[in-house]
Amino acid sequence: MSGNRILTTHVGSLARPEGLLDWMGAIEKHVAVDDAAFDAYLAKAVAEVVRQQEKAGVDIVSDGEFGKFRSWSFYVIDRLGGIEERAVTTPGGQGKDQKKFPEFYAQYFPTQKLPKRGVFTCVGPVTYKGQAAIKRDIDHLKAGMAGTKVAGGFLPVVAPASAVPSHANEYYKNDEEFFFALADALREEYKAVIDAGLFVQIDDAFLPYMYDVAFADQPIENYRKWVAMRIAALNHALRGLPEEKIRYHLCWGSFNTPHTTDVALSAIVDLVTTVKAGAYCLEMANPRHEHEWRVWEKAKLPEGRKLIPGVISHATNIVEHPELVAERLVRLAKIVGRENILAGTDCGFAQTPYTPRVHPSIMWAKLEALAEGAAIASKELWKK
Repeated sequence: MSGNRILTTHVGSLARPEGLLDWMGAIEKHVAVDDAAFDAYLAKAVAEVVRQQEKAGVDIVSDGEFGKFRSWSFYVIDRLGGIEERAVTTPGGQGKDQKKFPEFYAQYFPTQKLPKRGVFTCVGPVTYKGQAAIKRDIDHLKAGMAGTKVAGGFLPVVAPASAVPSHANEYYKNDEEFFFALADALREEYKAVIDAGLFVQIDDAFLPYMYDVAFADQPIENYRKWVAMRIAALNHALRGLPEEKIRYHLCWGSFNTPHTTDVALSAIVDLVTTVKAGAYCLEMANPRHEHEWRVWEKAKLPEGRKLIPGVISHATNIVEHPELVAERLVRLAKIVGRENILAGTDCGFAQTPYTPRVHPSIMWAKLEALAEGAAIASKELWKK
């Protein structure tokens, strides 16, 4: 698709403008708003953020996840039938990393403005009822791309494992039956994005994150079994859909925390590459996972699939030097092939609408560095 250069993209979530946050805050507080006026504002905001991405040098753009409330994953509760949210708790799981650094986390979490969440409880057949919402997301992104020279657009949506990382099941006979039913429901969202001519990105941050929360002190096989069933459910959702239009995003959580007990990519890469996606978006820029580019010296990238390594980190306000971005791209391209690489980011720049990871001005500077680094890498990789 790129010809003789590395295309640039990112993971999807971008810092929301203040005006949009005002609208969202009113809606979340159940203040009566003019739906048509909000939709018009949202369409304008998406069009503007698409233009900003193009200006920064991003080839494959998103809507910034501007149409999603709550967070990148918990937006989906409003789009599913048969699931209720109960027993609201404080944000953040009590993982091993959190137990190692309790004083840090006690200071950190209150600063994050993370929404309280409860246990998603399945009380009946899981169905999809988000047709109008996903259509709005699609329409706004496509309208925003009209008249631009971007190479494509993508919408991030949630994977089954990350849609309900913590859940109770009062309807299906076991978890496997529940997750496959959930996959059938989410498939409608995935298919709608692809049918609209966009790339669909399946976000699955909770898949590796739950290792720290629930499996860090257990044999790795227990965790791999947990992962395998959820990937099987995801592949059930993706059955028959064109792989070249699907991206699978995996990260270790957007939190800029120690991450000392993250599961190693090498422990699950064989499972990850069974996902029926044309590209895998993986963290490779932050200092806890940058070394994992070497995993691909042994792991095999399936034929016809691509890597979208994170070469820009969301977890620091330091703007990466374009030469470093290029170095990260070139060393990986020499392993998997220059035609099998796109330049991406580790994670989203805003975990929730109210939780930006870097200042917006720095976010755009980072994306500009991404584009500059990809150009340098392309010159190196395609030099005669």
